[in-house]
Amino acid sequence: MVDYDDIFGAASADRLDEVTLEVFYMQAERCAPYAEYLRLIGVEPREIRRVEDIPMLPIELFKTHDVYSAVEPPQVVFTSSATTGMTPSRHPVADLVLYERCFTESFRRFYGEPAEWSIYGLLPSYLERQGSSLVYMVDRLIATSGRGGFYLDNYQKLLDDMRRDEHPKILLGVTYALLDLAEQYAPRLEGTVVMETGGMKGRRRELPKSELHEVLCRAFGVEQIASEYGMAELMSQAYSKGDGVFFAPPWMRVLVRDINNPFSRLADGRRGAIDIIDLGNIHSCSFIATQDVGMRYADGSFRIEGRVSKSDIRGCNLLVQ
Repeated sequence: MVDYDDIFGAASADRLDEVTLEVFYMQAERCAPYAEYLRLIGVEPREIRRVEDIPMLPIELFKTHDVYSAVEPPQVVFTSSATTGMTPSRHPVADLVLYERCFTESFRRFYGEPAEWSIYGLLPSYLERQGSSLVYMVDRLIATSGRGGFYLDNYQKLLDDMRRDEHPKILLGVTYALLDLAEQYAPRLEGTVVMETGGMKGRRRELPKSELHEVLCRAFGVEQIASEYGMAELMSQAYSKGDGVFFAPPWMRVLVRDINNPFSRLADGRRGAIDIIDLGNIHSCSFIATQDVGMRYADGSFRIEGRVSKSDIRGCNLLVQ
């Protein structure tokens, strides 16, 4: 039986593979949508012997099914943001203690102790709705720090509060809000980690990451723009400190599949669709075929380059109604 210490404490690659396969066999029995998906594609779980061969559940099923493996009722249901007319994803979470451990240990690996930072959240579209896992994460990090806070569109108060704060600072903002701040104030934020997440949310035209980061660097007077990669369907997060290259904690691994053949793996350095193994999802499904496009590098880092268009998806929607 896999426990939390197995997830976070697997030091060797062999042990991590062993834990991953154990989680797969368990979820193949207990997660009904995943079990049905495996049946439909003709996979006998116990015949899977390598992590690379584990089938990934199409992320779209979080919109149409309860993707859940636990026996007890969920403590909370996180939901994704959705533009008008879209169906949000739903991620039932059995244990908020596990979620807090996931995001705290991920943050600690890349930025040290949360208490050492002042964390400012510029997340208007997330604060304006219920069920955001990102808001929950940032709220708990702010509580641990004891400094910083959330801001909607009061940019002047945000800047005034940051200016008075002499501690190391992280400004974590949804992309369109950071662009608004850059265009309206162009504040010099030297000594601050500017971290973008979440995209435009239908508020502005999407920009290539390189162009976006160039605009923000110029406006804020910083050399790099950091990024956070997470989603409602995942318990864990990856971080980029610049150049759009993300690093994930050991219990969150990225693989790349052929866009036109979801069962074909691509070698490092080749562009394809992103698959994620997140052992933090032990109570739902840890094996997710996302709609993001990118590539993985030999050291396990990865880059996100866009989204899979609907016309490109092949063979990955057997349960989507």
